[in-house]
Amino acid sequence: MLLDTASLYFRAYFGVPESVRAPDGTPVNAVRGLLDFIARLVIDHRPDALVACMDFDWRPAWRVELIPSYKAHRVAEETAVGPDTEVVPDTLSPQVPVIEEVLDAIGIVRLGAPAYEADDVIGTLSTRATGPVDIVTGDRDLFQLIDDPRGVRVLYPVKGMGTLASFDGAALREKYGVDGPGYADLALLRGDPSDGLPGVQGIGEKTAAQLLARFHDLAGILAALDDPASGLTPTQRRRLTEALPYLAVAPRVVRVATDVPLPERDATLPRVPRDAEALQALDARWGLGGPLRRLIAALATRAA
Repeated sequence: MLLDTASLYFRAYFGVPESVRAPDGTPVNAVRGLLDFIARLVIDHRPDALVACMDFDWRPAWRVELIPSYKAHRVAEETAVGPDTEVVPDTLSPQVPVIEEVLDAIGIVRLGAPAYEADDVIGTLSTRATGPVDIVTGDRDLFQLIDDPRGVRVLYPVKGMGTLASFDGAALREKYGVDGPGYADLALLRGDPSDGLPGVQGIGEKTAAQLLARFHDLAGILAALDDPASGLTPTQRRRLTEALPYLAVAPRVVRVATDVPLPERDATLPRVPRDAEALQALDARWGLGGPLRRLIAALATRAA
């Protein structure tokens, strides 16, 4: 099981009231919400191994160089000079180091890599995997990794943190009309304002799916531009032609990397916390209470 950690703790932050606080009054809603969510995942899906995949670089320079608008709207204005800093709610940022410390003390492996997003870490680990993989994310971009023959599916929160939709190849084709790799082409054609991807003007999700159904993939669509008999409408031909500079670079931005240099780590879920003393201190400091106890119990039950 691979967790898109930032995606999940953002959802936990907005799904659990900020009135959930540590003994000193510091909000810990994201921390407690994420622990509860992981406990439910362990109970419901019983993974043998689990990795919390991290954003070591939420806006990699190599992606920005290709498409300057990539996630540009999320950059804090005061960081116009210097490294980009993502706009994050004031009461969430301080909770992220706590999440990391708690996961480490429990013994849940965290992995990230400089110059790469968590999506790329997930793409690499899912490619390396020799058995079935569940990817847990609220980011539709990772639908591109769905692979039925290899047993790679996505568990996607559809209502807060409580309800997960399971996306395999059939579910993806039913909803979007494409397979896993085809989803990346669909995404770059339609664009995504939340990621600063302009897409092809005038081509939305439905038209993109129709083009992919007809021409199979982006390469087939581009080949159709050079074929007067391809059946592209004049408007489609014009819009795609105007977008050629974007289409030349968008695949590298939208498609997750699958070759990130990552250390080999044993991601087997622990039966008991790796560092019980540190975890006890974190519990006392941050008031982790029920969510932490439920996760520890879930780990013990899974291993029984």
